[in-house]
Amino acid sequence: MASNPQQKVIITCAVTGNLTKPEQSPYLPITPQQIADSALEAAEAGAAIAHIHVRDPETGRPSMSLDLYRDVVDRIRARNAQLVINLTTGPGGRFVPSEDDPKVAAPGTTLMAPEKRVEHVEILRPDICTLDLNTMNSGGEVVINTPRNVRKMAERIKAVGVLPEIELFDSGDCHLARDMFADGSLKGPGLFSLVLGVKYGFNASPETMIYGRDLLPPGAIWTGFGIGRSEFPMVAQAYLLGGHVRVGMEDNLYMSKGVLAKSNAELVVHAADILRSVGATIASAADARAMLGLS
Repeated sequence: MASNPQQKVIITCAVTGNLTKPEQSPYLPITPQQIADSALEAAEAGAAIAHIHVRDPETGRPSMSLDLYRDVVDRIRARNAQLVINLTTGPGGRFVPSEDDPKVAAPGTTLMAPEKRVEHVEILRPDICTLDLNTMNSGGEVVINTPRNVRKMAERIKAVGVLPEIELFDSGDCHLARDMFADGSLKGPGLFSLVLGVKYGFNASPETMIYGRDLLPPGAIWTGFGIGRSEFPMVAQAYLLGGHVRVGMEDNLYMSKGVLAKSNAELVVHAADILRSVGATIASAADARAMLGLS
């Protein structure tokens, strides 16, 4: 994998995410129109890839509705055919044990069959979709992605010609990824994200990013990013270590301590300024397509 800074750096914008709550920020995009508009504004600000989750427009809570995904994708495509669309497959892996019997699911559990978690990808055929390899504590709950289930998801993603972005939250995920490339579940050299700063996962530090990068297969294309206050420091760090970058309201709601970002575009502009200040060139969506082998 690249260890020298990229000639052109791809900025991904993670527009709304799964865990960020509407009550945390009045600026969080909720409806399909708001999510699409926010993605398009981020593209104008310099993002080449938009990473998309959807939400119930009434409650603002996470959703997996095919109709909502379709609505967002159609709105983006109608106005910007170049922007690379990356749909999540992360929802559907959360387990909340009930207090009386921990093998019984409590409210908040979203566990579902792997086939259902990629159904929207099979139908809508985005450019990229995420494939989370983490099984880990998440707050007081647990996220479960068993090797068998992620292999099932990988096969279906591969069958429809969508590029999987492998999400890595800790070192064990990197080893599982290497096994999946070795057995043909995934095709190399691969596109990866190192997710730093999630509690009980990879720590957001230069040493951890170097360690995670060095566990990737040779020739891998990778993005490194930080959650919360580590978002902007990790922008510079990822670039300097040969990676691409990601920002957005999924990962962080603040421009600085106590100052909410008013839009995803504002976060992207700040990331682009950081990158240019250390000598980077920002990749366009067309550049990103060429680099990732997308049509």
